[in-house]
Amino acid sequence: MIPMQRTRSVPFLRHVGLGVLLAAALAACSKGAQDQAQKKQMPPAPVKVAAAVKKDVPLRLNVTGSVEAYATVSITSQISGQIEKIHFKEGEQVAKGSLLATIDPRPFKTAVAQAEAALARDTVQLNNARRDAERNESLARDGVVPRQQADQASAAADSLAATVAADKASLENARLQLAYCYIHSPIDGQTGSVQLDEGNLIKANDKTMVTIFQVKPVYVSFALPQAQLAAVRENMAQGRLKVTATPEGVRGAEGSLVFIDNGIDPATGTIRMKASFANGGGRLVPGQFVNVSLTLTTEKDALTIPSHAVMNGQKGEYVFVVKNGMAEMRPVTVRRSFGGDALIENGLAEGDTVVTDGQIQVIPGGPVKPAESGEKGKEESR
Repeated sequence: MIPMQRTRSVPFLRHVGLGVLLAAALAACSKGAQDQAQKKQMPPAPVKVAAAVKKDVPLRLNVTGSVEAYATVSITSQISGQIEKIHFKEGEQVAKGSLLATIDPRPFKTAVAQAEAALARDTVQLNNARRDAERNESLARDGVVPRQQADQASAAADSLAATVAADKASLENARLQLAYCYIHSPIDGQTGSVQLDEGNLIKANDKTMVTIFQVKPVYVSFALPQAQLAAVRENMAQGRLKVTATPEGVRGAEGSLVFIDNGIDPATGTIRMKASFANGGGRLVPGQFVNVSLTLTTEKDALTIPSHAVMNGQKGEYVFVVKNGMAEMRPVTVRRSFGGDALIENGLAEGDTVVTDGQIQVIPGGPVKPAESGEKGKEESR
């Protein structure tokens, strides 16, 4: 007979399985320990760091706008005549009341002299008629002359009085026409190019001689999405809203919001606004495109880190936090960015040190070597 083999008992198999699991767990622990040891043995990754700090951060809306003159005046002649003299240079700043041009005044001086002579003549006749009317009135009361004669003398005096009044009006008009020969600037501003030179004939209210832009102060016009209107009005009710206008390659100027249009453009869904700027240095020029930044409010004690410290991964945004020379990968929530800073909603605390440069060489849990303090200071100041 062939002897039957004995089957292994269930407890024996169970012990074998537990042994295998225990061996696997020991291997995993050993591998983890080896990984940690390898990380510690790796050379520290050179990085630059910065601390999470709290500071006041403004909330701004950034758009593109254009510069508009505070006032625009087209200078035309109110009389017809020959341009005798141009008293300014193109592009020159002129003050309100400055003499810009002279139209040949000789015909108008003659008209004034004629009006003065007519007034003088009719005034003499009026005085004589009044004396004649007084004499006839006295004689009529005494019955020496008929009442009709006295009335006729009085009517003649009244008629001459009306003539004198008309002469005075004519003289005033002649003097006004003479005054129009001397064209003055109605505003402070900068002249444009001259359209009609000396010696040209000009008709009344015909061609523009020159256009003057008032650029001190000056407007900057821009449009914001209608969704921002409520926030703008709410913060404007709290006080003056600061606006910065920055032309290409030129230092920005500061002004304030002064106008919100009374309707939304249905074609674009935006609302037009204007800011006023003193423009003392003349950096803003009418027609110029500028970058506009409207400050709505300032967020107090916001936790910030340099925006280039924030990385994007499969699970969202994260940073490397440095603790005891080791890099810890930590997820964060960024509320918004401003001027190179990221405002952190959660994930960090004030004073935490984060890696700002060199993240590509950092291994989570691995050692890092922050830059020297001088280099760090340079990095933080960027």
